[in-house]
Amino acid sequence: MSKEQPASPVVSIRERVKSPPAQAMVDSYFRPSVEAGIRYQFEAEMRIHAAHAVMLAECGIVDRQSIARILAVLCELKKTGVTALKIDDQQEDLYSYIERYLVEQLGPEIGGRLHTGRSRNDLHTTSWRLALRAYVLELLDIVGQLRATLIDVAARHIYTVMPGYTHTQHAQPISFGYYLLSASDLIGRDFHRLSEALSCCDRSPLGSGALSTTGFPIDRERTANLLGFAQLVEIAYDGVSIRDDLHEVNAALAIMMTGVSRMATDLQNWNTMEFGFIELDDAYSSVSSIMPQKKNPQALEHVKAVAAMTIGTLNMALAASKNTALADVNDGVTAANAPTMDIVGRTTRALRVLDGAIQTLTVKAEAMRRSAEIGFGTATELADIIVRETGMSFRMAHNVVGRVVRETIEAGRIATDISSTNLDDACEALFGHKLSIAEVEIRKALNPMENLKSRTVTGGPAPVRMEEMILHRKAALNADLTGIGSVRKRISDAQEKLNAEVEKILTASGLNVLPHSTRENHGAS
Repeated sequence: MSKEQPASPVVSIRERVKSPPAQAMVDSYFRPSVEAGIRYQFEAEMRIHAAHAVMLAECGIVDRQSIARILAVLCELKKTGVTALKIDDQQEDLYSYIERYLVEQLGPEIGGRLHTGRSRNDLHTTSWRLALRAYVLELLDIVGQLRATLIDVAARHIYTVMPGYTHTQHAQPISFGYYLLSASDLIGRDFHRLSEALSCCDRSPLGSGALSTTGFPIDRERTANLLGFAQLVEIAYDGVSIRDDLHEVNAALAIMMTGVSRMATDLQNWNTMEFGFIELDDAYSSVSSIMPQKKNPQALEHVKAVAAMTIGTLNMALAASKNTALADVNDGVTAANAPTMDIVGRTTRALRVLDGAIQTLTVKAEAMRRSAEIGFGTATELADIIVRETGMSFRMAHNVVGRVVRETIEAGRIATDISSTNLDDACEALFGHKLSIAEVEIRKALNPMENLKSRTVTGGPAPVRMEEMILHRKAALNADLTGIGSVRKRISDAQEKLNAEVEKILTASGLNVLPHSTRENHGAS
């Protein structure tokens, strides 16, 4: 009688435990983890599996025929998509379902070989870095676009005089273009912060294993190159323990959106009936369900709300990590992944809204000019004129003008009503002599546009300086975009190289019909 053949072995990642996961674990952790993986990690994991398989074959760790069969199944899975996977909510993550699919298609002897020389720890940190890198690149596109929009609209309004404010009070005349160019510099620094955060994402932890690499002679540099990473996270323990890529991205987002929210607050105020400086386009406004006259600045309110979310996500990411061991732990290393990806996507979409709102807003130049003219913002220049014309100290001139402004307001008059006689009377009351400044000089000092033209110091709002600054900022933006373009090209070239290596292994093994999707270039993934 022949010996009974053993049943086909079932390969499971849960062999260490006897019972299936509790339903509470499924509902709260397993299912959300897999759903997040499907949404954010699938493309990234498929690339990692292909790169790791190619490396295993090149290093002679797994035979090429087995790798070819694995790659063929991976290519078919990539072509079909996650719908090919049987999601039963009993596995912890997307990777588990992909491995189970390989084993189902090829058996445990072949399908179980792909995981040689790696851990879920380094696989997960690598796939999240790939996914986050792609999202940050997309975000940098719109940040660059917003920066360009601010510069372009600023260039159209270098002569559009408006009040400049400090402490929400009229301070000195500026131009709307000067305000927008200041905002573009703020966004420019955000662009650089995000670029630095991108460089933190752009390092490969693959090959770190669980925490101390592996005894197999893998080639970490090769997989990093095939995945388009700029460099390695060299120390394996660092690679699976530290999530400063998440922290840095969230910090850059929160800083950027705090500044953006302040700008949106200004625009929201200036869009009111009381200011009447700008009007948002209908496409970026909403209406009241009951009050027919309402045109609400919904776009700006939305941007401000997303700004609040970025601050919350940063707090969450840091708080999840701060009291955890410096090691691979779910709360410190994994918990912030999906929320971070979500907030990067929300921020990207919100900035597209803001960019469109700024491109299409109507500027009420006359209302701005009139407000700058009557609001006493020219008082500093009036004091400067006294200093230049009479040699009086600035503090004494400040006292004279301050008295004149107070008396003018108390009399119910406006800034342009101030005369040389008013200044003489105030100076005589304070210091016992008159100023005798020509009326033409007083009128010049009280003219907001003349105020602008006189601010020719580096960084001032004088149109001649504005034109220079705009040219410099356009050149800087082009240089920054070129730098990001080089990152995209490196990633694109790596994808083409990986596709070519996969095709070479399949062809050499007689499996030379590739699914169409493996020949595509997925760019920034």
